[in-house]
Amino acid sequence: MTQHKLIIAEKPSVAQSIAAALGVKERKQGYLQGKGYLVSWCVGHLVELAEPEAYGDYGKWQYVDLPILPDKWQYAVLPSSKQQFNILRQLMAREDVTEIVCATDAGREGELIFRLVYAVAGCTKPVLRLWISSMEETAIRKGFANLRPSAEYDALYHAALCRAQADWIVGINATRLFSCLYRQTLQIGRVMTPTLALIVQREAEIAAFRPVPFYNVVLAMNGFTATSERIEQKEDAERLQTACRDAPVIVKRTERKEKSENPPALYDLTTLQRDANRLLGYTAQQTLDYAQSLYEKKLCTYPRTDSRYLTGDMADGMPVLVNAIAKAMSFAKGLYISAEIQQVINDGKVTDHHAIIPTMTLKDTNLAELPAGERSTLYLISARLLCAVGKKHDYAETIITLECAGVEFTAKGCTELHPGWRALDAACKAMLKDKVEKEVTEKPLPIVAEGEVLELISASVKEGKTTPPKHFTEDTLLSVMESAGSDDAPEDAERKGLGTPATRAGILEKLVKTGYVERKRAKSTVHLLPTHKALSLITVVPEAIQSPKLTAEWESRLKEIERGQLAPEEFMAETTRMVRELVDTYEMAQDGQVLFNQPKEAIGVCPRCGSRVMDTPKAFSCEKKDCGFVLWKNSRFFSAKRKQLTRQVAAALLKEGRVKLKGCYSEKHGTTYDTTVVLEDDGNQVRYKMLFGSEKGANA
Repeated sequence: MTQHKLIIAEKPSVAQSIAAALGVKERKQGYLQGKGYLVSWCVGHLVELAEPEAYGDYGKWQYVDLPILPDKWQYAVLPSSKQQFNILRQLMAREDVTEIVCATDAGREGELIFRLVYAVAGCTKPVLRLWISSMEETAIRKGFANLRPSAEYDALYHAALCRAQADWIVGINATRLFSCLYRQTLQIGRVMTPTLALIVQREAEIAAFRPVPFYNVVLAMNGFTATSERIEQKEDAERLQTACRDAPVIVKRTERKEKSENPPALYDLTTLQRDANRLLGYTAQQTLDYAQSLYEKKLCTYPRTDSRYLTGDMADGMPVLVNAIAKAMSFAKGLYISAEIQQVINDGKVTDHHAIIPTMTLKDTNLAELPAGERSTLYLISARLLCAVGKKHDYAETIITLECAGVEFTAKGCTELHPGWRALDAACKAMLKDKVEKEVTEKPLPIVAEGEVLELISASVKEGKTTPPKHFTEDTLLSVMESAGSDDAPEDAERKGLGTPATRAGILEKLVKTGYVERKRAKSTVHLLPTHKALSLITVVPEAIQSPKLTAEWESRLKEIERGQLAPEEFMAETTRMVRELVDTYEMAQDGQVLFNQPKEAIGVCPRCGSRVMDTPKAFSCEKKDCGFVLWKNSRFFSAKRKQLTRQVAAALLKEGRVKLKGCYSEKHGTTYDTTVVLEDDGNQVRYKMLFGSEKGANA
């Protein structure tokens, strides 16, 4: 009997890449076979923590049942995944299978996905671990030549399981507690709620802001202007303006400093998502989907990373990669390309995975055939590599200090000495945005000598106002999430801030889906704004739940578990005590239920009866109950495409009968696409259909 190693990957596409690298070609139902290997796959999480109903009669949400604290954890196979789970269980049980290779994504969640399948399937066969950051065949084969015993990753698994169980305990109990007390569904999450609190706090700061006027006196000379410090009172500024008109303008001192701007570090997932949002308007989830698809197509390395550097063993091969990428990128043609590889090498700043970089597969790929979102994301990743190994941007800064009427005035100018990496950066942005990005640059100043008296052409008063904080975009919110609570986290914590690079996108999407946050477009910028429900929730939720400090503390403890310095049982005991205290001590806010009541708002006209369509918690529905027209917010049509039926989308469908949706996800192909969704209503049932091509609709 031929013996086999069973390889279990996280996704079918990854399994196919592994099979191709190992020469495994024979296709079976749910796996591939050949050369002593069986290669199969999960479909993300096949097994998850069971719902509260598995522990007792908890189907009805009741305050008296809280807290729900499992003595022995139960697990459930997701209904949509039972077929593939059964295939894996049968493969594990085969007599000819002697070893299992865990080939799920190399990180906490990947480890958890495999371990739960392994445990629930009742398998006890020995396990080896594949740990790779690239799906290129050379990387896969190298990984298989260096398989490690699974036991080396036990602590990683324990940390992942503790994170999942603690999230379950906090999420289930806090959600039911506040939902029961305030008589409506209020979802609470360890990461989601503090993130929402950040958005609410920002809007409160904007609402409370009162602009304060200030004034500057500006002197215009031949070829340049100089400005005074801020002056609080207009009358003082006008007096200085008058005095300057009759006083000499004397050069007090000149300073010229040559400066350098270092190249940026490589991308981790969060910085990639931020740039893609700022430059291209992609949501964090869209960028993650595009990068994941590129990874599975072997065009970039593993995207769910929090590192911005490469390891020392990659240094020798980088010049060849840089050269290949430079030749493949149209924006790089005619520009100087350097390969300062040591700038991107730092073993100490690489944890599970190194930074996101393109792969050699790119040079043999017709980029024009890639979906637009993937292509633009790949351009960003490639440009960042070329910039990161580029020369410094050298420039000279000149400061001229003038004196007039006893007051100092300052003029600043800048002269570029060597564009360095900035030339590549500008070229890529110009190509992606189909225009040259306007940057505020200081003009060179004329040469003047100390003590020189200059001719004053004019003196004027310029009025300004202090500006409020800006509404969050996904770019700026991701930045704040990345650092929130980091002061309370250990220096060597695996993750600092709220969430992980892999989960932040999902958190933002969940906030939108649950009706806590709305995306609202202002010109070319999409802001994240809290709803009335969000404002009410953050008002009544205690500080301990909405503070990033809890996440920081958890990350510290989870890191200790990974190191074997903390028993998982101790961490779970701490979490249990916290939840018990929350349930036992929380007091409902006075008039709390009234706080959540918001008048229903009309978003459009009912296509059946002409009455108003109202925005309700679960749907957009006709105000006439006997009409029956309704657009459900949890529509399977939209969720299958990883989109939400938002207020904006629903309003466009009611007004125009159609709406353009960008970045829809294809479950069949694992790619994204743009389409026009058409609303069809036969008087009894609402349906949606998609149109492709040149049909026009309102933008969503």
